[in-house]
This record gives sequence, C-alpha cells and structure tokens, in this order.
Amino acid sequence: MDFKEERIDSEDIYQGKIVNLRIDQVKLPNGRVSTREVVEHSGGVSILALTEKKEILLVEQYRTPVEETLLELPAGKLEPGENPLDCARRELIEETGFKAARIKHLYSFYTTPGFSDELLYLYLASELEEVGTDFDEDEIIKNHLISPGEIMDSILSGRIKDAKTIVGLLTYLRGDFNV
Repeated sequence: MDFKEERIDSEDIYQGKIVNLRIDQVKLPNGRVSTREVVEHSGGVSILALTEKKEILLVEQYRTPVEETLLELPAGKLEPGENPLDCARRELIEETGFKAARIKHLYSFYTTPGFSDELLYLYLASELEEVGTDFDEDEIIKNHLISPGEIMDSILSGRIKDAKTIVGLLTYLRGDFNV
C-alpha cells in the first residue's frame, strides 16, 4: 500500500521569527480528505561537545513552553542559507563560550515529524577551547558537565527530559567516536 498523502490545498496561518504554521488539506491513500497542521521550521543543530576528560558539555536554561529549567546539549536554529556546520560552530560558542578545534557531523533526525518539518543535525565536537560566550539577548544559560556514567541515571530519573539531548547522549553511549 502507498502511504503517501497528496496535498490538495494549503493555507498559511502564521509567520513568526522561529516557526511558521500552515494548514494543509490532504487526500489520503484511501481517497478521504483530511487536515494537517504543519509547523515549518528552518532546522537546527545540536552539539555533543566533549571535554578532554570525556565529560559532555550541557547547557541549563529555562524553557517557557514547558515551564521548566532543562539540561540540554548546546543547540540552535539555522539562519536562512546557513550551512549546518557553520551553525554548529557558531551555536557552540554563543551558548557555551567554547570553540571546537574538531567537529564532525554524526547524523540528522526529525524532531517531531507528526506536526513539524524540523530537521536537526547532530555534531560531535572536541578539543574545546574557552573563548567567551556570545548569548543572544534573550538567553540566560549556564554550562553544566555530565560524565558518561551519569547519563542513564539522568535520563531515567527525568533529570534530562529534552529529546535531542537524549538522542545525542544515547548515541555517545553507543560507541567510540573519532572526531
């Protein structure tokens, strides 16, 4: 069976700084018509930054949508036309104050394909050098280090709840990486 849906109409609802929202009318493979709400996002990066001691650099910040302070991998949104590698380098400095001498793309993944087209590029960064932060004006962020031995307990206890961070940390636990 072909699962592809055919878009038959689309209406732009909202154009924002971070996301856009559209409503699509789609024809399903069985011939029925349905509605899809789609959040459009330019995509972003997430960085698994390793210290010399093989600790992982996380950032702690308040997230208004969930009304919680979360521990996350450094991450950020792609600017229009920006190369993901350049974005990863920029976001690592902006959010943590560290520059990576070595950085490597691991893989990419959709964050929430049930309603959004956001694609994240996961990078592994090492040989970190502190260069000072360059926070966006609306960011209040604190660095936090986690050892590999703390990862599973932090995830299973709910201390780490952010999906991109869980994806990156489990990837780190899975294997040995050469950056």
